[in-house]
Amino acid sequence: MSSNQVSIEQVAKAKSVGKANGSQGGDFKPDFEKLSEPGTESWIYELLALNILPDWLIRLGVRNMLATKIKEESASDAELAKRLDKMVEELGRMPVAIATESANEQHYMVPTSFFQYCLGPRLKYSCAYYEREDMTLAEAEEAMLSLTCARAEIEDGMEILELGCGWGSLTLYMAERFPGARITAVSNSSTQRAHIESRVKALGLNNVRVLTCDMNDFHYEGQADRVVSVEMFEHMKNYKELMKRVYGWLKPGGKLFVHVFSHKRFCYHYQDKDGSDWLTRNFFEGGIMPSCQLLTRFQDHMKLEAQFEVNGRHYQKTARHWLENMDKNKKNIMPLLASTYGAKHQVRWWVFWRLFYIACEELWGFKGGEEWNVSHYRFVRPV
Repeated sequence: MSSNQVSIEQVAKAKSVGKANGSQGGDFKPDFEKLSEPGTESWIYELLALNILPDWLIRLGVRNMLATKIKEESASDAELAKRLDKMVEELGRMPVAIATESANEQHYMVPTSFFQYCLGPRLKYSCAYYEREDMTLAEAEEAMLSLTCARAEIEDGMEILELGCGWGSLTLYMAERFPGARITAVSNSSTQRAHIESRVKALGLNNVRVLTCDMNDFHYEGQADRVVSVEMFEHMKNYKELMKRVYGWLKPGGKLFVHVFSHKRFCYHYQDKDGSDWLTRNFFEGGIMPSCQLLTRFQDHMKLEAQFEVNGRHYQKTARHWLENMDKNKKNIMPLLASTYGAKHQVRWWVFWRLFYIACEELWGFKGGEEWNVSHYRFVRPV
């Protein structure tokens, strides 16, 4: 397939690459002059960067490329089973996560305030749940947090470990709803940690601690009743090793709840194979699109107890709300882009961030949300 066809579909994956391994950006200094040289980007991105294409045309292009992706990945059940076997084998030879530093630098270079203008009040950077068509983003955030706790079978008094906590939407929700619970939240971002700790203080909570650590190096002292992870496993590789570690972090009978975005049949890596995929290089690296079946293949230590699917339209609406918030707050966002990327490139990055939200909306809304969706799994450590 061409790099253009892959890239538009891939930008939808950029949403939470840094979520599990977020950072402040550190000393990362992209060479924006080099990125703007002729030939560095495909012509389509140069055209997009002019900010002259209407949304309807951009959406048409995204839908066409998604249809192409489906056609290229389609195969017989036997062939798909072979591909899944190959993916399981490949992942088993890899580190728990790869390219964590570059992925963080790429996606979390913009300040937290950028996301405060785009996301809902909980700063939930993952799929919300729309029980009604007219729900606001704030209501849908709350609905998914409630559903997550129900499916994870969270109870007051539990010892809970959250992996890849982002800005603490689930951690803070659990801390408020279950005041007797003891929650450890893990992120690789010191800015996210600072945000959560400031919210803990403002809310008067005393049952949360936040750790900053790369998942490759994380070790948990103690045993939890629950381990929960929302949109982090997509950014991991060696699931067998990760599940083995989670097994050791849980009490006998303890449970792991995983929320991932997924495709109903296909699983594939995201990678810039030939150096021509500008969006992969500059928005994310090291991720994977799991199929709904992929995680079920890793039961050497943990046993699958329940599996649920959430139609992709819920994510479609979530991304649409993010885009609407971005457009509504353009006056406040543009100076942030200028200070992050340089005034010369602020329009370009305004376009690319909008493209990201549009691509997310189109990806999860494709074919009524029946292709790409969200999968929930509950695993148990045998007694």
